[in-house]
Amino acid sequence: AIGGYTLRENTTGTENTAIGHTALAANTTANYNVAVGWRALNDNTTGASNTAVGRNAGGAITTGEQNTFVGTNAGNSQTTSHYNVAVGQDSLQACTTGQENTAVGRHAGYAITTATNNTAVGTAALDACTTGSGNTTVGQRSGGSITTGHSNAALGKDSLINCTTGYFNTAVGKDALFTCTAGEDNTGI
Repeated sequence: AIGGYTLRENTTGTENTAIGHTALAANTTANYNVAVGWRALNDNTTGASNTAVGRNAGGAITTGEQNTFVGTNAGNSQTTSHYNVAVGQDSLQACTTGQENTAVGRHAGYAITTATNNTAVGTAALDACTTGSGNTTVGQRSGGSITTGHSNAALGKDSLINCTTGYFNTAVGKDALFTCTAGEDNTGI
């Protein structure tokens, strides 16, 4: 442990690494965590096998396990989530209990709260999604307006960008299905 208040509350937790002011400060019995950065995994108490690198990365995790957060505020609001991967500034930033989400890129999956099984790759990809699950978006702002829509696939910059509640849509290419807002079972290539 390196830094003020790192692993401060640790009682029986083993094989943890904390570097940075208050990194893993609340950890009591959790094992196998790595926290590097100011407030990284700060609130973690019993969540095991988490990795957080960056200012405030995974800062609110309490009991969530097997998460990976890399970047400033990546996964910052998660509390009891499991199996999430957030790489990039503010990626999965609002996620509280959502599970098995992967977000790569600045603001990717930013608004996801309780959604599960989403993949967002690219700056602001799937960044408005709150509870929609099973979406896969690749490309800058792809699926960027999806809020509760589910089971959509978007590949390409701004593909499916205006869809909010639609489901089972497939958009491939820049601006594919650009005007689709709530449609279902559409394919645009």
